Amino acid sequence: MNFLWPEFLWLLLAAPVLVGLYLLLLRRKRKMAVRYASLSIVREAMGTGQQLRRHIPPALFLLGLIALVLASARPVAVVTLPSNQQTIILAMDVSGSMRATDVQPNRLVAAQNAAKAFIGELPRTVKVGVVAFAGSAQVAQLPTTNREDLITAIDRFQLQRATATGNAIVISLATLFPDQGIDLNSMGTGRERQRGFAIDGERKEAKEFTPVAPGSYTSAAIIMLTDGQRTTGVDPLDAAKMAADRGIRVYTVGIGTVDGETIGFEGWSMRVRLDEETLKAIAQKTSAEYFYAGTAHDLRKVYETLSSKLTVEKKETEISALFAMAAAALVLISAALSLWWFNRIL
Repeated sequence: MNFLWPEFLWLLLAAPVLVGLYLLLLRRKRKMAVRYASLSIVREAMGTGQQLRRHIPPALFLLGLIALVLASARPVAVVTLPSNQQTIILAMDVSGSMRATDVQPNRLVAAQNAAKAFIGELPRTVKVGVVAFAGSAQVAQLPTTNREDLITAIDRFQLQRATATGNAIVISLATLFPDQGIDLNSMGTGRERQRGFAIDGERKEAKEFTPVAPGSYTSAAIIMLTDGQRTTGVDPLDAAKMAADRGIRVYTVGIGTVDGETIGFEGWSMRVRLDEETLKAIAQKTSAEYFYAGTAHDLRKVYETLSSKLTVEKKETEISALFAMAAAALVLISAALSLWWFNRIL
C-alpha cells in the first residue's frame, strides 16, 4: 500500500501523545480516589471487568483517529474490481485445417462450443462481435449484447482455404474503431492485397491518431483463435502493431497440433502447424497473453480464464473512503459503548 500524501502520516506521532495524556488523566483520578477510606474498597466496587471496560471506548476512539489520519494521507492499493470492458471481438479461424479431429469432435466444433460457453458467462452488458477468418476475414456479427444473434453467427461458420491471421486483427480493429478509416487496402498484404473495408459499406479516409501505450485501452479487447500459421494476407505482427498503438490487447489462443500434422480436405492434403512463436509475439506486443489448447477440455478452460480476466481486473485504486468509513465506525462504536456502560461519552 502506498500513500499519495505521505506527509500527513506525521500526524500519527500524535497517537503516543494522546496515550500519554490518557495515562496522565488516569493517574490524576487515582490520586482523587485516595480520599476514600480504602482504595481497595473502590476497586472491589468497580470489579475487574468494569475496570477493563472503561479503557475500551478510549482505545476505539484512538483507533478511529489513526484511521482518519491514514485516510487523510490518501492510501492507494492494488484491488480487484469489476472491469469496464465494454466490447470483445472473437476472431475465429475457419480455415480447412479446423476440421482436424485431434481435438474432439473436431477443432471447429470444439472452438464453437467453447466460444458459445464463453459468451454465456459474460455479463449481459458486455458487447461481443464475431470475426471469421480463413484466406480473408469478414465480420460475422457486429458487436451486440444479443446472445442469440452471436450463437447463430458462430453456428453459421463455413470452412475455407488459407489462413490470414493478420487480416483478422485488422478487421477486428476496423470493427472496434469504425470512424478511423482502417482498411486492408492501405496495408501491404504480402502475396496479395484485399479491398478496403468499412463497417457501413463505404470506404473511409484513414484519420490521424496519436498512438497510446499498449494495453491502455480498457474498453475493448480481441480474442483470436487459430490452429495454423499465416499463409496469406497482412503480416500479423504489423497488425499487432496497429492494435498496440491503439491500446487494444489481442489475446491469442492456439488450438491443435504444435509440431505439425498432415490432414485431408476435399480431396487434397495439406501440412498444418501451429505458429506459436507468432501468436506469442502478437500477445506480447499488445500486452496480452497467449494460451495453448490441445484438447476441447483445455479450450474450455482457456475461455473460462479469459472470462475471469476480462470481467474483473486488478488496478491501483485510492481507498481513502474505506479508511474514513472505518474511522467513523470506530468513533461511533466508542461513543455508543461509553453511553451504554457509563452514561457519558468517553
